[in-house]
This record gives sequence, C-alpha cells and structure tokens, in this order.
Amino acid sequence: MQLVFSDAQYWEDFLPLTFTRPVAAMRCGILTFSERWQKILENTEVSYFTEMYLQEKFKSPEDKESLFLVPNFLPTETVIQQIKDLKQGEALVYEDELVAAKINMKGFSLHQIEKMTDIKEELIFFKEPADLFTYNHHAIDFDFDLLTHGRTSQELSSTNGFLGDKKDLFIEEGAQIEFSTLNTKTGKIYIGKNAEVMEGCHLRGPITLGEDSKFNLGSKIYGATTIGPQCKVGGEVNNIIIFGYTSKGHEGFVGNSVIGEWCNFGADTNSSNLKNNYSHVKLWNYRTKAFEDTGLQFAGLIMGDHSKTAINTQLNTGTVIGVASNIFKPGFPPNLVENFSWGGLKDDERFRLDKVYEVAERAMARRKVPLTAEDKAILKHIFDTY
Repeated sequence: MQLVFSDAQYWEDFLPLTFTRPVAAMRCGILTFSERWQKILENTEVSYFTEMYLQEKFKSPEDKESLFLVPNFLPTETVIQQIKDLKQGEALVYEDELVAAKINMKGFSLHQIEKMTDIKEELIFFKEPADLFTYNHHAIDFDFDLLTHGRTSQELSSTNGFLGDKKDLFIEEGAQIEFSTLNTKTGKIYIGKNAEVMEGCHLRGPITLGEDSKFNLGSKIYGATTIGPQCKVGGEVNNIIIFGYTSKGHEGFVGNSVIGEWCNFGADTNSSNLKNNYSHVKLWNYRTKAFEDTGLQFAGLIMGDHSKTAINTQLNTGTVIGVASNIFKPGFPPNLVENFSWGGLKDDERFRLDKVYEVAERAMARRKVPLTAEDKAILKHIFDTY
C-alpha cells in the first residue's frame, strides 16, 4: 500500500528546515521520519503530500488506496497496531488532529472518512524545530531498538575505553573506532556503517553517527546527538541534530541545535545555547512572523540547508539561519539571518542565485552527489518567493 506523508498541518512550523524538504524527510533519532515509518510498516512505497514546488523532487501520491500519515510522532506498539488495522474510510485522531487514515487518493478528500477513533495514549509529537533536539533522546531509543533488534553488533576494539552496558552500543559493519571513550550509562550509542570515530574522541550517549560520517580527532560529543550520513564533526557539541552532508570539522561549540544538509562551519564557530540571564529562549517563527518563546532555557541554532559560517563566527542564543546564507562579517549576526544573505547582517545584499548553484555543485560533488534540476528549481523558488 502507498504511504502518503502529509505536510498539511506542520510544514510551515518547521521552516527554515522544510524550505527544502517535506516534514517526513527531516531526521530525528537515527532515521528520518519517512525511513522510520517505512521500517515500522515494512513498506517502501512512499509519496508526499507537500508544497507544490517540492513535488518535482518528492514524489506526489498516485490515485489509489493509500495510508495517509502525519509522520512527525513516535508511535507506541498499540498505535502501530491501530494504524495497521485501519479499514477503508477509517482514521485515527490525536488531540483533535488527524494523524492516520485509510483513504483513496483519487479525488482526495477527508470527507471519505466515515469513522474517527481518538488515540488515548500520550504520544511524543514533534511540532516545531526545537522539539527535534528536545525529544531526540526518545527518538534515538526508538530507532536503536527498531534497527538492532535480533542483530549482533561488531566488537568494540580493545584500544577504547568503555562505560555502561554493551547491549546499549551497536557498531555497524565497516565502522572504525580506536583509542576513544564511549559511555552508554547516559544513553545508547549507534555507530553507522563505514563511520569513523577518530582517536581521542569522548562520546557520552545517547549518540548516533550516520553512515560514512566521522567524529574528528579529539571530539567531545554529548547526547542526545544525531549526526546524519556523510558528515564531519569536531570540537564540542551537545544535543544537536545534523540532517546530513554537513561539516563542522573544527574546534568550536554548538549545542541544542538543528542543522540541515550541505552546511559548513568555519573553524572556531561558536553558537551560544544559554542566555546570560538564564531566561527562556525565543526563536523566529515563520508562520507568525515573530520571535516566539520556546519555554526552553537551552536553545542554540536552527540552520537551513546550504548555509555557511566563516572562521571565528559567533552566534547568539536562539539564532535562526535560512537557506544558502553566508555569514562572514564581524560582530554577532542578528537572531534571524535571511535566506540567501551575503554577509549575515540585516539588509545585506543577497547571494546571487547562479553563485548559489555553483557553490552547491562544488560542495555536493565532494560527496559524489549531483545538484539536480529539481534541486535548482527548489532553490530558485525559495529565492523568488521567500
């Protein structure tokens, strides 16, 4: 059966991360929301009900019987079974929001739904960017069990120091870890296929390092941290998510943050995650066009795809950076850096679109990923519209 991941309720709330992807393509825990549901439901036929300009890259639903899902929550075993048991015209509702329905996408309409059932259990729901790092430890636990059940980890090399229970450590095939310390007393650690933990690293779970990614020499990694595929991470990080294909390879601190794909942090870039007066952090909300109180004392950086910082960049607590922004001017940039900013300060000129393509092609070629016509069309739409 076709899985249709819906952006109807939450796409705008996750900007700038969703300027370049549907909600289901975001990463939290070890997997993206889409990957998690495909694994749970043992179904790889996936489509997306999202913004029109994203549909060229992210497949539109076909006109046939489908399971319509809001993807951004962690289901319990009971809810998973309720979803599997749905019959045509039936739906599940959580806190007055539809989260799953068995419908036909031909002539799509929620009027097809004849029976709605309320989910009674409390679910972990991700409704805004800060929720991704706030509840990331739950997502890592969920995905760890999902991916490792019934499987055997590679052995940890004897050159390493280890604290905790070995059942909470899983090392995929081809991964390398030498002369480092790993602590699973505070959470699980998952090291992906062909990933590398270089000498002198200190890992304190929960942590996941994605396929072909690296922790550089002497890295200090506090959980709950998720590093997606083909990343390079160094220095000190605490409770961050990097979706993938991003380099933060040098010294500098980043904490309580979510970073997209194809970003680069210049050496000694630091992002504050705590205000001097210990008050709640506000983050820019693209829906309300205002800074909104997160209710969190710790919140650092939200960064869209293809954005970059120069060496020694200093970012204030609660900074939001859009897509393809370049921050290189002296002083603290504002707490909202616009899409395609060339410099990082308010009212700076925009990064030319042809140059955006040129830089993206070079950066992506380093990881043998092409910049497609669909990618260019998405960037152009963001450039022209936002």
